[in-house]
Amino acid sequence: MKLAGLRFRPRAWAFALAAAGCAAGITLGNWQSGRAADKRAAQASLKRIALNGEFLPRFTVLLDLRLHRGRPGYHVVQPLRLPNGTGHVIVLRGWIEADPRRERLPKVVTPGGEQRVEGFALEKVPQYLEQRQQDACRPGPAPCVWQNLRREDYAAWSGLAVQPVIVEQTNDLGDGLLRDWERPEATFVKNEMYALQWYSLAALCVILFIVLSFRREIPS
Repeated sequence: MKLAGLRFRPRAWAFALAAAGCAAGITLGNWQSGRAADKRAAQASLKRIALNGEFLPRFTVLLDLRLHRGRPGYHVVQPLRLPNGTGHVIVLRGWIEADPRRERLPKVVTPGGEQRVEGFALEKVPQYLEQRQQDACRPGPAPCVWQNLRREDYAAWSGLAVQPVIVEQTNDLGDGLLRDWERPEATFVKNEMYALQWYSLAALCVILFIVLSFRREIPS
């Protein structure tokens, strides 16, 4: 192939680098696109819910490594006992700041008596670290610290009959917890932008390979 005194003469190593860069860009772009699609689906499936019941502080779990505006803290998890013995619902009650000394856990205020909890019904919550739960920590006066929350794990740990839903609380009960929850729509746009960047990188690899493979002919 010739173009204005230039001949298309690709090198094997250049082809290999371009192919690897293009494949990586497409793979990572597809991954980010998949994450964006999952978050769009999560947004569409959000449903508001309102429940009455009593919080059980004995089964408090603190989800570690949850940041709020750059500050380290925990998400507070407690079960809500439904009236008339109809079971329990796991509630993500809100965010509380961590003590500078990690061995000192924050004091969680639990409203007493029957409460009305409003929020969103979730099938699951985001998983941050794949780490085994702390088996030595049992329900009691002091909260347990976990990395992740899975409904089946919580049911086994607490021994409670929990409903197949987790409530992300949004209404204020005067407990000092923050409920500035991150909505899926706030993050799927970022994933779409990342996907575009990776696809652009794949296209750039192809363009550079083609452009740099043209070499000027030396007159004989």
